[in-house]
Amino acid sequence: MTTVTSPLTGRVVGLANVPDPVFSGAMVGPGTAVDPVREPTEALAPVDGIVVSMHPHAFVVVDDEGHGVLTHLGIDTVQLNGEGFELLVNKGDKVVRGQAVIKWNPAAVEAAGKSPISPIVALEATADSLGSVREDGEVQAGGELFSWS
Repeated sequence: MTTVTSPLTGRVVGLANVPDPVFSGAMVGPGTAVDPVREPTEALAPVDGIVVSMHPHAFVVVDDEGHGVLTHLGIDTVQLNGEGFELLVNKGDKVVRGQAVIKWNPAAVEAAGKSPISPIVALEATADSLGSVREDGEVQAGGELFSWS
């Protein structure tokens, strides 16, 4: 069983409320989303594992059980070409839950006309393999979002 924790402090809004049909339709996978606080912050690793994909706006960490967790910082943020994002780790690095992975500013993303709402998705999972999925309420970075069996 993998516990997936929030990479961000903010308000849990659930995948259905992500302003992108690929995420809201769970086409990438099941999970939830966080509307982050509007201040410079660090996105944290949601699980212990290896960083297998690293972009300024998104990263994937695969844990020892082979579960890949995608953290996507905002919607359409790839269009910012990395501006306002600072990578703190590299692809291939081993990370521990709660370790800072990317520095970014959700307020700057919003000012650039993009949504800072950030999906946290269980890749190659089925909805019934997730438990205790948070869909609402305030969350601190490191707070539990869902479990994955």
